[in-house]
Amino acid sequence: MNIYNSALRFIFGAVLGRNLNCRRIPRRRNRRDFPAIMSKDEIVRFFSVIDNLRDKAMFETVYGAGLRLSEIVHLRVQDIDSKQMRIFIHHGKGGKDRFTLLSQRNLDLLREYWKQYRPNRPEGYLFYTRSRDKHILTSRAVDNAFNKYKALAGLPESYTIHTLRHCFATHLLESGVEVCQIKELLGHTFIQTTAFYLHLSNLNESITSPLDTLPKKRGRKPKVKTDA
Repeated sequence: MNIYNSALRFIFGAVLGRNLNCRRIPRRRNRRDFPAIMSKDEIVRFFSVIDNLRDKAMFETVYGAGLRLSEIVHLRVQDIDSKQMRIFIHHGKGGKDRFTLLSQRNLDLLREYWKQYRPNRPEGYLFYTRSRDKHILTSRAVDNAFNKYKALAGLPESYTIHTLRHCFATHLLESGVEVCQIKELLGHTFIQTTAFYLHLSNLNESITSPLDTLPKKRGRKPKVKTDA
C-alpha cells in the first residue's frame, strides 16, 4: 500500500505537476513488534559454548560495541583504537562514520585473536574466512555461525545476531547511560529510533506505583456478596 501511495504521489507531483490531496490516500502504519532481548545470563551462556577463537572475538565485538552484521563483516584492523578505547565504524548504515565503545575485555580477546590468526590480508579486514580461495567474510557465514552457537546454548529460535545489538543498547540503558549517548554509539539518525529501547529496558526498581503512595485510611472492609 505504501509503495502504491508513493507511486501516486510521484506521478501526480513530479510527472503531471498536479496537486494531490495526500489525506485522501492515507499511508499504512507499519506495526513494530518488540524484538527479543537476551538476558545477561543468556549472553554468558552463548559466549561459553563458542569454541573457536575467531568466532568468540567476533561475537563479543558485536555485543560489546553494538555493531550491525554488515559492520562486523567490514571491520578493519585499523578501526580498533586501543589508545582511546574506541572502535571506528567506517561507512555504516546510510554511509555514516561513527565511533563506538571498545571494552577492555574485548581488546584483550582481539589481541589474543591477532596473535593466533595474524589477519594481515590486503583488504585490511579484521575477520576473514579460513578458505584459501575466498578470504572475505560473508554475512551469511557470520549468521550461520551465530545460529550454530545459539542452538548449542539452547537459546530460543527468535534470537538473531542483531539481538546482540539490541542487548547492547538495552543493557546500556539499564546501567544508566543517557539515550542521547546511546544514539551516537548506535549511529541512529533520529532520537526516536533510540528511544524505542526505553520500552525494552527493565523498569527501575526505585520507581513506585502511585497506588502504593496513597495514604492508608482505616475504614470498613468491602462487603463480599454471598448467595442467599
